[in-house]
Formats: sequence, structure tokens, C-alpha cells
Amino acid sequence: MGLQTGLEKLSRKRSLYRKSLLAATIEGFPAMVTVTLLGAPFLTGYLLLLGASSFQIGLVLAIPALFNLVQIPAAYVMQRFTNRRLGLLIFAGIHRVFWTLTGAVPILVSEHFYFEMYIIFYSIAFFSNAIGSVIWSSLISDMVPAQVRGRYFGIRSTLLWGTVSVTLFIGGYILDAYAGMEGYRILFLICAVGSLMNIITLLFYPNMPFEKSAAPNLKLMVRKPFDNPIFLRAMLFITAFLFLQNMVVPLFSLIMLSVMELSYFVVSILTIVQTVSMMISYYYWGNLNARIPTRKLLFWTFPIIAASCLLWGATIVVPALIVLAIIHILLGVGLGGFNLLMFNYIIGDTPKADRPMYIAVFAAVTGVAAFLGPLIGGYIYDLTEHWPNWLQIAGLTTSIGVFLMILVFWIGRSIFSGRRS
Repeated sequence: MGLQTGLEKLSRKRSLYRKSLLAATIEGFPAMVTVTLLGAPFLTGYLLLLGASSFQIGLVLAIPALFNLVQIPAAYVMQRFTNRRLGLLIFAGIHRVFWTLTGAVPILVSEHFYFEMYIIFYSIAFFSNAIGSVIWSSLISDMVPAQVRGRYFGIRSTLLWGTVSVTLFIGGYILDAYAGMEGYRILFLICAVGSLMNIITLLFYPNMPFEKSAAPNLKLMVRKPFDNPIFLRAMLFITAFLFLQNMVVPLFSLIMLSVMELSYFVVSILTIVQTVSMMISYYYWGNLNARIPTRKLLFWTFPIIAASCLLWGATIVVPALIVLAIIHILLGVGLGGFNLLMFNYIIGDTPKADRPMYIAVFAAVTGVAAFLGPLIGGYIYDLTEHWPNWLQIAGLTTSIGVFLMILVFWIGRSIFSGRRS
């Protein structure tokens, strides 16, 4: 009798996990369609259409990282408001709605206030997204069993980034077929439908039991990640890497559209190349993660990303489209591995009860660097507006690639080669 009861409980638990994994996968499809059409390279093109400068575009690209700071108080509030499904529904919903509303800016205000109105809607969206992200990361780590995380997230990401590839192609085709604001009206209408579908699919997430931290107050909760020396060293290295990386990588679309004067369709195709590379790499990174410790595997994503910056110098002597294709392949493989393994590292190598605060502290600290990077990069591109074309295209990107390689092999190797915490 006892054995039968135990088997029934195990069967119910497995059934719950299967439903959870299916819900998380299905929810991702409308989310990725919406985020793809609202993000780069379409975001860059839309901002240029609104009359934004390089610095203003850098500011917009930096804002999401700045709002990661709110994840720390959000993680603390989670100790009291433990209904993570409801919290996710509210804040993810606000994010989708207000980001989609940025498409209504030309209707709501005169062109003198386009950028200011865009910033208001965009800031509300990403303030909410920062809170929703820490809730989602905490919830999904409980939904996905530890033994299948690497493979599951690898397969899920492969499927979702396949959707991104199709969406990028369609989005680029629409903008080439319908010039100017007309094309963006169509994109934002698609986003409105995608946002509604995404909010509905979030209802199918389970409300998993929440394990509270033993720390009695916010100060002690925040101290825990900083008292973990292995986690702290990794976090500080990634912060420095992201600062340098984000000075140039988020501005790749700006360089191609504004400096190199490539068409939306060509930039979309290059972004698809990056996305397909990322999609395929997710599967292989996930399988490798089943055999190799996360921290060791994570290290090898850094030189790949650095190489994608370094190679911009080759556009001066080699046909640009060939080099850009290679750059986007490397960037896709590198970012695919980084995104997957970084997430698995935070939710897998951290104590369950304190995981929300680990996630929040990591996002906040790295977020400051990710905020400053595009801001400084955009400012530099504004300063170099009248410099020779080749220097605008390759000067900063190649220099950053050199610094990233030095950082990776001088400091990073010793941090990520040790045993798992």
C-alpha cells in the first residue's frame, strides 16, 4: 500500500513537471514574436525614424539594464507576496502592453516630443519587466527539475529562436515593402496581438510553492551573494565583460543602418543569421552542459563574443557582407551559450531559498555595467560623426574586441576553471 501511494505521488509529480515544461515552452512563442519585433534591429530603425541621435539610441538600449536595480527590493518583497504566478502575470503584462504602446507615440504627441514620450512608455515597460524577470527566474527554476535543465533550456531556446528567425524575416520584409511609419504600424499591430496572446498563455503557469529565505531582513539577504567568494568573483568579471561588450554590441544595428547605410532587409537577414546560429548553438550548449560543469563551459562563450567584436576591423579589407555574416554567426553562438549557461549557473549553483536574491543582485550589479556601456558607446559614436567612415565602422568595435580578449585570458581563465561551488 505504501509503495503504491509513493508511486502515485511520483507519477503526479512527473505529470506536474511535464505540464509546467509545456506551459513554459508554449508561452515563449508569442513572447518571442513580440519582443523580436519591438527590439533590435527594428527598435533602432524606429528610433531613427523618430529622429533619435546615436546617444539617445544608446540611452534607450541602456535603460533595461538600469532598471535591473529594482530586482533587489523585488526579491525582498517576494518573501511576503509569494504568489509568483499572479506577480508574473501583472508585471509581464504591464511590460508587454507599455512596450507595444511605444508604437502609438506619433499619434499621441507632436514630433517635438516623440523621444520623451517613447522614453516614458519604454521606462514603465522595463521597470515592470525587471520585477517580472526575477519572479520568472525564481518560478522557472522550481518548474524545471535540476537534472534536465541543461537539455530542456537548450531545446526550448532552439524552438523559440527558430520563431525569432521567421519573425525577423517577416519584419524585415514588411519594412522594405511599406516604407517609413506605415511599415512600423503593421509591426506594432502584430505586437499588440502577440502581447495579448502572451498574457493569456501566462495563465497556464503553475503557482509552485515558494521556499522563503532564512535571512530575517533585507540587509542580510543582500549580503549572502557577496559572502559567496566564487559567485562574487564570477559576477565581477562578467560585470567588467558586459560593460565593454555593451559599448559596441547593442550598437551593431546602428552602425549597419546609419553608418554603412545597409537596408532594413539586409540588416534583418544578418540578424536572422545571428539568430539561427544562436538557435542551433542552444541545442549543443545544452547537451555539453549535461557533461561539463556550467562554470567551465561558460568561460568559452567569452572569447567567441570577443571575436565577434574584433572581426569588425576586417570589414576594411574584406567584402563587408561576408565579414558581417561571420561576425553575426560568432555573436549568435557566443550569446546563445552565454545566455543559456549564465542562467543555468545562477539557478543551479545557488541555494534555493536565497535564489531570488542571488538573481536580483547579479542582475543589479551587471545591470549598472550594461547600462553604462551603450550610453558611453552611443556618446562616442556621436563624437565620431564626422570622422572617416572606416574609423566609425571598425575603430571602437575592434578596440573593444582586443580589450575583451585580454580580459578573458588574463583574468577570466582563473575564475572559471575551478570546481563548481
